[in-house]
Amino acid sequence: NLPQETLYDPTARDTITMFAQLARRAARPAATAAARRQFADAAPASGLMKLNFNLPQETLYDSVNVKSVVVPGATGEYEVTADHVPIVAEMKAGMMTINHEDGEEEKYFVAGGFSLTHEGSTTDIVCPEAVKLDDIDAAAVTKNFEAAKTKAAAAEAGSMEAAEAMIEVETNRSMGSALGLSLA
Repeated sequence: NLPQETLYDPTARDTITMFAQLARRAARPAATAAARRQFADAAPASGLMKLNFNLPQETLYDSVNVKSVVVPGATGEYEVTADHVPIVAEMKAGMMTINHEDGEEEKYFVAGGFSLTHEGSTTDIVCPEAVKLDDIDAAAVTKNFEAAKTKAAAAEAGSMEAAEAMIEVETNRSMGSALGLSLA
């Protein structure tokens, strides 16, 4: 409860009005810039982008020209092309596809990570682990999925063992999905 004279103090009211005007003026350039960058600009003449793809133990791509990258974003899959709008996104476990300039597709199963797309058609992919999809054995994924489900069912609810088993279940399910398997 403020005293009555504070509520009608012209100085306080002027300060609030001035703050509101400054906030509106500061927001206008940002809103205009955001409106301008809602969609990607036309692709550079080459139509290619630079890809940097890094794991903790090695660099798989270092500024390599590619046509696009399909990223398994945590909020949904999306494709990055040349001159894409800058974006930082968390990746979920899933399939990442690199589309090369010759039309060849290279598919990786990634265990999560981050994708950072910069102005200038450069994207950095950083993830803790990645395996070429061709190197994953579908039978082993199915077997590991069933073993993880059994382990999860036997674990005490809320225990560390249950949490670890559920991570194994979901990881194997994601791998299976990337391979086109339907694991339930």
